[in-house]
Amino acid sequence: MECKQNISWSYTDARSLYDLPFNDLLFRAQCVHRENFDPNHIQMSELLNIKTGGCPEDCGYCSQSVHNGSRLKATRLMKADEVIANAKQAQARGATRFCMGAAWRSLQPRDEMAIVEMIKEVKALGLETCMTLGKLSSEQALSLSQAGLDYYNHNIDTSECFYPQVTTTHTFRDRLDTLDHVRRAGMKVCCGGILGLGETVKDRIDMLLTLANLPVPPESVPINMLMPMPDSRMADVPPVDSIAFVRVVALARLMMPSSYVRLTAGRANMSNETQTLCFLAGANSIFIGDTLLTASNPDKNSDNDLMHRLGMTHDQKQTSISKV
Repeated sequence: MECKQNISWSYTDARSLYDLPFNDLLFRAQCVHRENFDPNHIQMSELLNIKTGGCPEDCGYCSQSVHNGSRLKATRLMKADEVIANAKQAQARGATRFCMGAAWRSLQPRDEMAIVEMIKEVKALGLETCMTLGKLSSEQALSLSQAGLDYYNHNIDTSECFYPQVTTTHTFRDRLDTLDHVRRAGMKVCCGGILGLGETVKDRIDMLLTLANLPVPPESVPINMLMPMPDSRMADVPPVDSIAFVRVVALARLMMPSSYVRLTAGRANMSNETQTLCFLAGANSIFIGDTLLTASNPDKNSDNDLMHRLGMTHDQKQTSISKV
């Protein structure tokens, strides 16, 4: 079901929720979560890097940037048959959404037809489709939508104020423009951020304010915990506190009640207990598979064991039950 904007959030209102005693915050977030979703179901997606390395952007956290001294070998765009083989494997592992990411600044005309073919063939398998290809023009967004793309991922990463500390080769406004093109083309938006870049609590809340106050909030909100990449500009940033991370997950659930809130990068560095608190706070989607682009991810056995211990299901497609 399409997410709907209920209210315009202020910083004061959001901060008052964030600062609640931890138990009260989680209780409120869990109540809202239960009003909108099955509390014991986790949606699973898998992400494939269809074009690795050589990205001209200077995102300080990314190992695929040419500015970060990366030792990754840049690759060409994968062939469609190889992508489809990976999608079938992901589906067999329980993924209901297959996400494809390319390390470049923006979708180039020479690659557009190949991307369209991938979308159509993955969708024919019965999987939801998602792409993350950098900046899009309105015409490109329409082309992807007409091919059947369900979601487009384009994270804003952090607050507008802190954004220049993360990336200088494009602007925060560039990000919002692409999101607008995606929405106008009729696709669902997948957009979130990264915690642990050196930002403040205010930056984290401002990031959520940007998302929640969009005309239509993202249907999918990834919350990443920075996994420092060797040789990247942010390789030595101190790790984010796990309780603070859970607070942001809970706040995202309260501010965007009918959106999927997804644990993405960083799960490999989280304890089972931290992940469990995130589920209690309203997270209801994860990425499976051994890697997330170039970062490690919990293996299938670890995920299955945790889901079993928590009594959570993940084998059937689940949609929002919200009526808001």
